[in-house]
Amino acid sequence: MALHVMDEANRCLQCKVPQCRKGCPISTNIPEAIRLLKENQLDEAGRMLFENNPLTTVCSLVCDHEKQCEGHCVLGRKGAPVHFSTIENYISSAYAHKMTRGPAPSNGMRVAIVGSGPAGITIAIILARYGYKVTIFEIKDQIGGVLRYGIPEFRLPKSVLDDIQYRHLEMKGIQIRPNTTIGGAIGIDDLFRDGYKAIFIGTGVWNPNALHIRGETLGNVHFGINYLNNPDSYKLGEQVIVIGAGNAAMDVARTALRKGVRKLTCFSLTRKVAASDYEYSYAKLEGVEFEFNKMPVEIQDEGVIFRDMDEDEEGNLTEIPGTDRLYPSDSVIISISQGPKNRIVSTTEGLKANERGLLMADETGHTSRPGIFASGDVVNGARTVVEAVAHSKIVAEAMHEYMQGLAKEKEKQPDTGNMS
Repeated sequence: MALHVMDEANRCLQCKVPQCRKGCPISTNIPEAIRLLKENQLDEAGRMLFENNPLTTVCSLVCDHEKQCEGHCVLGRKGAPVHFSTIENYISSAYAHKMTRGPAPSNGMRVAIVGSGPAGITIAIILARYGYKVTIFEIKDQIGGVLRYGIPEFRLPKSVLDDIQYRHLEMKGIQIRPNTTIGGAIGIDDLFRDGYKAIFIGTGVWNPNALHIRGETLGNVHFGINYLNNPDSYKLGEQVIVIGAGNAAMDVARTALRKGVRKLTCFSLTRKVAASDYEYSYAKLEGVEFEFNKMPVEIQDEGVIFRDMDEDEEGNLTEIPGTDRLYPSDSVIISISQGPKNRIVSTTEGLKANERGLLMADETGHTSRPGIFASGDVVNGARTVVEAVAHSKIVAEAMHEYMQGLAKEKEKQPDTGNMS
């Protein structure tokens, strides 16, 4: 593998104005990482990657590289781009095992992180670097959020997340409370009562979007995000229909085939799938079939009735009467994105959400209630991992500034202790 990585690194032109970096949502200094690797400074390259992106090992595997760094590489205009994903994965994986630094000196202030997905992990790591005493509250039994419960093992091995928990969280003194729901036995106000100076909400989007058509409640119908949570608990049969054609639908389809489904067809409303070309090509390679311009009309025990759609050059869709047809299947999985759950909003006074249920926050993560911050999917809807990390870096700095402001205000207050 190392030889292959060096071959890729040697192809880098070290552009003075690196387009690859412009294409990266988190502005990874790709040419510098490659230069350090070629000069046998692997640790320096790894340190730089982790300082810029705490989830570099994850992003090297799950980023949409063809549209981001690699998609902007100048070599890709006439041939193959430099595959930085391979280089990044090698550097970050090799360096990760050398990270042994313990907790930073404490600054005496507590911060709560609600949700341990990409946003929550990023915020926790950055604030721990500043010396905050960080506690993560996770509703599930293990950390990772969508990384663990929404991305298949074959794309993101769970061992990568286990290593992040050990080296980035536990070794930094970050405490984790699993199986804990904020908005249940414990509420936001309880956290403030117990001395947390700021609270970050990064609970993601776990409510599946529904089609709202007849038959959606039948026993052979499931939602994609629920299926990816624990595929082994489902008995799908041999023939499955997936309604949806985004990246999550590709994950569902490829997972189902690995779990024994013999025939799987994804149905897309448009003539082009919403998934990346990379994910689409892998799905086809592994045997997923596709039907385009099909609108689901009704789900039955025997399958799904679809209606043909006419699509013009501008992408406008029109139903074609008289084209309803039953496509047989044993099970149906609906994968058309997700929305947020509203437990925290409904139990927290002064915390506002928009009409979609997403938390309202400004560009630096401040919500409608002082001391509560948010970023990631619960604010922006379902986005990529690297976008969540990039935004969360900004929010972490805003939280640090806010808490330091509280500390300065406390210093200004007169000492009211007994004078004797």
